[in-house]
Amino acid sequence: MTDQNNSADVLIVGCGVAGLSAAVTALQAGLKTVNLERATADDFGGGSRWTEAYMRMKNDSEVADDFEEHFANNAGWNIDPITLRSVAGNYDAWPSHVKAHPLPDPELISAFAEAVPATIAWLKEFGLRFGPQPIYLLTQNTTRIAAQGGGLTIIETLRAKVLELGGEILYRTTAVDLLQDDDGVVSGVVAIGIDGRRKRIGAKSVVLASGGFQGNSEMMHRYIGQKAKYIRPVATGGYYNRGEGIEMALKIGAAPAGEYGSYHAEPVDPRSEMAEAVVFIYPYGILINIHGERFIDEAPGTVDAHYDNIARSFAEQPEGRVYVVFDSQVEDIPRWQTSIRTDIAPFKADTLEELARQMEVPVQALTHTVNQYNDACTLSTDPFTPFAVDNVCTKGITPVKSNWARPVSKGPFYAYPIISTNCFTFGALKVNVDAQVLTQDGYPIPGLYAAGETVGIYHQVYNGSTSVLRGLTFGRIAGKHIAQTLR
Repeated sequence: MTDQNNSADVLIVGCGVAGLSAAVTALQAGLKTVNLERATADDFGGGSRWTEAYMRMKNDSEVADDFEEHFANNAGWNIDPITLRSVAGNYDAWPSHVKAHPLPDPELISAFAEAVPATIAWLKEFGLRFGPQPIYLLTQNTTRIAAQGGGLTIIETLRAKVLELGGEILYRTTAVDLLQDDDGVVSGVVAIGIDGRRKRIGAKSVVLASGGFQGNSEMMHRYIGQKAKYIRPVATGGYYNRGEGIEMALKIGAAPAGEYGSYHAEPVDPRSEMAEAVVFIYPYGILINIHGERFIDEAPGTVDAHYDNIARSFAEQPEGRVYVVFDSQVEDIPRWQTSIRTDIAPFKADTLEELARQMEVPVQALTHTVNQYNDACTLSTDPFTPFAVDNVCTKGITPVKSNWARPVSKGPFYAYPIISTNCFTFGALKVNVDAQVLTQDGYPIPGLYAAGETVGIYHQVYNGSTSVLRGLTFGRIAGKHIAQTLR
């Protein structure tokens, strides 16, 4: 094993929004940084390269009103009341098992929310711009803005700043282990480059910003289960996220956080080669599996609040593939085409029988399912309100459809195939308000930080449009704390 001569003040594993945010922050404080990137210079950035970078904010200086509330409402399952009582008190008095608990600490989420506006203001100094942007969700229950140019513009801008300030980026280099000195202080990493040789790269601090494990089939099966065989990353960048950052931290005693058995899902047309070829029209039709059967409530509420759970359910169906079936009444919905990003045309037929043959699902099963659903649709006298929850639901059928329940009866009929794709995994590492990785006993591992998807804060359902903010904000928090510590 060789040693890298040019040791860094800060070694950052990853080169997406989180890793680059940490690097620029540290460089501005006068520190020497090195980023490790598994991909090539042309393909760097992991999932950050492909995201549209929506942000749960009212404007570029205020987070959404429900930002912290949504995290609190989705903190985990069956949480011990003793734990809940502890987190309501002063952090210093928390028992060690509470500090290491996988739930998102209220202090952590509060610090996250508080730091977001300053992070956005900092990014604007580099010419990045934020504001309302078109979105493919036809109904929403919160407020959002986005970065102009999406995640790609963010990482290209930050990378240019890293290079301008003298930071180093090592491409096609993967960290596989952490180095520690005799006192347990993290002092660098073991990495493998394109020559296959292992080398030690020393550093005074290490930031793990290497994403989740959506690109690692073994870890997906280990934590998500057998349905993982049906799930693929939502975009090419996800294949580079293979979980080494999480695993090597757990190996030295880091506390896990977030829900390891779950992931942020999006409904995607499996035929398309596009990144994020989403299909969000299903609240206005019905979802069926390959046997022609309905299996879930397609419209429990606004699509942005429920698509995570609905899209994950697709992987539970036979072969992990389902279809949305709808009819020509979709033309009553203004802008309905914006909810579909795939570049592949839907199946289309004048009759349900012909549609079933094109879909290769049993003809009798599909027609029976549609007829049964149509009979269960109430004849409401209320006007059709596609952009507001209308409570027009089915009666006498399981599963119920809670909103926008209109018969599928007017040809031509349409269908898109959909699968569950993985934007990122929920299981990651426990950190404190300074982005320091914590041990199983709740104290910081000296010299080790995490940012982005490597920070575990999600349970039950994704708190929509907060992941890019998580990367940018915790990257900046880590860089600032390292600079303060080293000074």
